[in-house]
Amino acid sequence: MRELLRPMLPMIVVLAIPIVPFVLFGQERVDAQLRKWREEPPPAAFVSAAVIGLLASDIFLPIPSSAVSTLAGWQLGAVGGALVAWTGMSLGAAIGFALAKRFGGPAVAWLTRAEDLDRTRRLAERFGPALLILGRGVPVLAEATVLLVGMHGLSWRRFLPPVLLANLGLAIAYAAFGEIAGRHQWLPLALGVSIALPVLMVAAFRLAAKDTTIAP
Repeated sequence: MRELLRPMLPMIVVLAIPIVPFVLFGQERVDAQLRKWREEPPPAAFVSAAVIGLLASDIFLPIPSSAVSTLAGWQLGAVGGALVAWTGMSLGAAIGFALAKRFGGPAVAWLTRAEDLDRTRRLAERFGPALLILGRGVPVLAEATVLLVGMHGLSWRRFLPPVLLANLGLAIAYAAFGEIAGRHQWLPLALGVSIALPVLMVAAFRLAAKDTTIAP
């Protein structure tokens, strides 16, 4: 159980962020602040740069990309938010792939835990290249898959199409969710859902990998 909880702690902390303001200040005050932010949002260029920067650094830091993409949709709309989120996700994947491809094992050891890489390797034995698409929305698995295929020398031509396509689907889904949540004033709930879902997917990934065996 401890092994399952440790990598999810950063996301669980972020999951509490939308709840804490309601506990401390009450719903009316929080709703008023959200309305004010909605009426006087920061410049779109600033939001876009922040979203792209955060998502591009996801390979190095435990960034909750689902929540960031949802916020992008809330601030920039479904189309703008999806484009910005897709750009950031794709940059992060490309950076991780390039580092693993160029530096191999040392870079992979620096960017991910050996246990997570081993689990990803077992799932790759079962699903093959399709794991690049299946794992894009799963924290830990998404990064480990990118690093694994980069370390083993997959070509850019085979890497980019499935990753870009999967990132586009995720970006559209989360950004549209964020726009709808903003329109109906569901943002705190939407953030909680967008973080809780990947947390559950991490647990499923670990259980699936635990049950996977590699034939000798």
